[in-house]
Amino acid sequence: MEEQPSSDLPFYHESILLNEVVQSLLPSEGRTFADGTLGGGGHSEALLSAGGSVKGIDRDFEAREYASKRLSRFGNRFEAVAGCFSEMASLADNGGWGKLDGILLDLGVSSHQLDAGERGFSFRFDGPLDMRMGEEGRTAADLVNTWAESDLRQIFWDLGEEKSARKIAAWIVSEREKAPFNTTLQLADGIEKLIGRRGRTHPATKIFQALRMEVNDELGELRRFLQSAPSLLKPGGRLAIITFHSLEDRIVKQAFRDQSKPEIDRPEWPAPRPNPELAYRLVTRKGIAPGDSEISRNARSRSSRLRVVERLDPLAIPLNPSA
Repeated sequence: MEEQPSSDLPFYHESILLNEVVQSLLPSEGRTFADGTLGGGGHSEALLSAGGSVKGIDRDFEAREYASKRLSRFGNRFEAVAGCFSEMASLADNGGWGKLDGILLDLGVSSHQLDAGERGFSFRFDGPLDMRMGEEGRTAADLVNTWAESDLRQIFWDLGEEKSARKIAAWIVSEREKAPFNTTLQLADGIEKLIGRRGRTHPATKIFQALRMEVNDELGELRRFLQSAPSLLKPGGRLAIITFHSLEDRIVKQAFRDQSKPEIDRPEWPAPRPNPELAYRLVTRKGIAPGDSEISRNARSRSSRLRVVERLDPLAIPLNPSA
């Protein structure tokens, strides 16, 4: 029996929808997968245990270091790769990976990142207002201390879907004139005093979500990846994406729908036309949600959804599906 990682390891993270991912990607000996969001390596471990080989991509050095140790028993079937999943096409080209049998993206923030106060993702601990998944680029403090009130209001509304976006943005701009925002609790406690607290959800939750998504360009990363994804997969290869936020789920759902229609139609056209973007067959018509047992075991899984498509053979796609 292979040794399993202990739950008290410093980067432990319970992988969400693990069985569903394995059942969707069909790992076996000789098949190669890319885990575009390596994190603690839980999904990669399951794919490797089923016989597959995995290229695990993460911009977070701590994640790559931990996963490399955790998965060292799989030898050269596993490789930790520095980068963002939006860069997967160039990483595959530079690494000579060839076409892939499957790709996984788990768009959630890892438990380790949330639980590490020094990373600044959570207001449960006081730490620097950082929120970067990697080591480079602007921080959340840069945004709240320098962005115009209108820009802050826009991301709070668009990315956080925060109803009090206008009030909070105005408060931030007023307060930063007295002293810059440097720590997570400085921002979170101030928002709580401003808005008040009703129920279990902290009033700063959506603001922290919006800042994190903007700092890491999460929606931009996703859109860029989706454009290149078909070129990365073998015919029959599968792409599985786990989302946690309504905006990213909407992007994935629409992209999969648009690229799985044999034909497209418009009112001004005399007849439907072949879809030039046709690349996939839908494996999941609706997003797969975690079961009650998983949610009770891991509350962070409750908003997750898994969507899966399968790459069609470009040579088998008819130029005129109606013919």
